[in-house]
Formats: sequence, C-alpha cells, structure tokens
Amino acid sequence: MTLLEKAELIKNEFEADRQAAIDGGKPEAIEALRVTYLGRKGKVTALMEDLRSASKEDRPAAGKSVNMVRSHIDGAIDGLKALALKWELAAIINREAVDITLPVDEGHQVGSLHPVSLIRQQLMKVFRSLGFTVMDGPEIDFDFFNFSALNMPDNHPARDMQDTFYVETAEKMLLRTHTSNIQIHTMLNQQPPLRIIAPGRVFRVDNDMTHTPMFHQIEGFIVDEGITFAHLKGTIDTFLRAIFGPTLKSRFRPSFFPFVEPGAEFDVECGMCKGKGCRTCKSTGWIEIGGCGMIHPAVFEAVGYDSSRYSGFAFGFGMDRIAMNRFALPDLRQLFEGDYEFLGHFPTRGN
Repeated sequence: MTLLEKAELIKNEFEADRQAAIDGGKPEAIEALRVTYLGRKGKVTALMEDLRSASKEDRPAAGKSVNMVRSHIDGAIDGLKALALKWELAAIINREAVDITLPVDEGHQVGSLHPVSLIRQQLMKVFRSLGFTVMDGPEIDFDFFNFSALNMPDNHPARDMQDTFYVETAEKMLLRTHTSNIQIHTMLNQQPPLRIIAPGRVFRVDNDMTHTPMFHQIEGFIVDEGITFAHLKGTIDTFLRAIFGPTLKSRFRPSFFPFVEPGAEFDVECGMCKGKGCRTCKSTGWIEIGGCGMIHPAVFEAVGYDSSRYSGFAFGFGMDRIAMNRFALPDLRQLFEGDYEFLGHFPTRGN
C-alpha cells in the first residue's frame, strides 16, 4: 500500500471514529481519539515516520497528502475539544449549587509567580509585539524531528554536543534536547511566511551552577523571502533590551550548529558582577544566553522548502538562564529547589 493510500485510509478511519466519539458524548473519548491518531504512537505519527523512507521522487506528493490528512485531523480534534468543553460545562452546571453566602477564610496567603514564569510572560509579550505566533510541540519526540531533519544524521559529531535522554521504545524516540523539534513540525505542516516562537521544557544530561538536566527553552524562527542575518541581529537585540533594559551590553560570537550557517552564540553582561568577572560567569564577565544563525539549506530540503527562494533565521535560548541573569541569581539550581522563602520574593503577577 502506498503512502497516498495509507493517508486516505487513515482519514476514512478517523471520520468513522470521530462520529462514534460524538455519538458517545463523553469528553474522555475525545482525548482517546487524539491519542489514537496524534499521540506519539498514533496513526498519523506513524505515517509521518513512514514519510522518511519515501523515495525522493515520491516524497513531494506523499508529503502533501500526509500533511493534508494531519491538518484535517488536527482541525477536527480542535473542534471536538471545544465540543468536549461544552459537555464538561453542562455537567458542572447540573451539579449541586455552591452556597456563595458561606464565610471565606481570609487567612490564606497569596502566592508569587515563579521567576521563569515571569520571564516567560515578558518574553511572550515582546515576541507577540514583533508578530510572532506561539507554537507548542511534543516533549518526547522521534529522532527525526530532534536530530535528523536538523541536519544531524546518525554519525554526525553534533550529536555528541548534547547528552541525550533516550526512551526505550520500539521507535527511536528521546526527550527533546531543544524546542527546535517544533520548527520541523511547523514547517512540515505550514508554508512560508512563518514567524514562530516555541517555548517549552527540554532535557539534557547536565547539572552544575549554570546547567540543569531539565530547563526551559525558547526556539524562535522566521522563514520568508529576503531574510538576512541583519534581521536576526535586530530581533535578538530587541528582546534582550526589552528584558534587561536599554543599557544592556551584549555580544555575538561565531559558533557552529549543524542546522544553521553561519552560526553564532550571543552573550549578555553578567548580572552578578556587572562584567567585572565572578564565579558565576567563570571570571569572563559574560553569561552565554543561546545560539542562533541562518537556517541551513539542508533543513529546508528535509521539510520540502525551496532554499533558492526562501531564507530564514533561527535562535534558541534558555529562559532559566535569562531569569538567572535578570534577577542576579548565583546558582541556576535555585529555580528548581522549591524554596518558599526564595520564591516568595518575586511578584504575584507579571507585566
């Protein structure tokens, strides 16, 4: 059976299962339907994986068909989620009424927002003002989306740069090492122009004053005609100054990443010592924030984009590292210890 036939079969099966879920009228059936088709072992996920083995000649047509089916199911699931919400609301309305005249306990304490939540809110506000759309994606993903489509074949030395948590499954899966996997998911399902920001948790085998095995990262990218490195530099300068203030000192350093060419890393002045050099910045006066560069043509080829027509840039950085520098924290691990006294010093709401 060809990929085109498989895609059509899965679409027909979904329509039958969708109608059965609607007839059942239970919210949990909607979630079960989503897992069956869009989960990490779902039918559409398996179809996307089969696309990797398609011949170069068949891939464009097969990819278009597969993406159409995925988009159709994605949209249908979103509609069903809204329906499930109505069912849940109706169930709540029909419950026993709450007596709102009962006295309220006034002895409770108001909590504060976590530093990373504060930084995330600020960043989302900045990037939305620049026209970016927020996207989400799976934390456990196929190797293809995390490595292969980002110009990292099995024997590529770049894989050694990131100590990866692999998942013991029949498929080659892992805890994502960056939110760049969302870049691939998005480009496989949408056509340029794109302006995407993707925050989320990522995982690497690392633990010291400035690294943790789980941390929060943002991946951002733009794809369009005529995008240059100057657009990248301007975007990064804009959000850094919005977070740290207009007097911020920052710098770019040439660096290598397999999914961008040319590539760079960007640093900001250490918030603890104000550039004088201390233990936190390893006496350099600088804190590395993230990496960036122009999207490599090989990445465009993996998702079926015409690199002779389109160009783009991508960047990724840690929100925890931003919070560490913004609030002058000496140790990144403070953000994950759950110390009430420490967390209580932060505001109860963002900007």
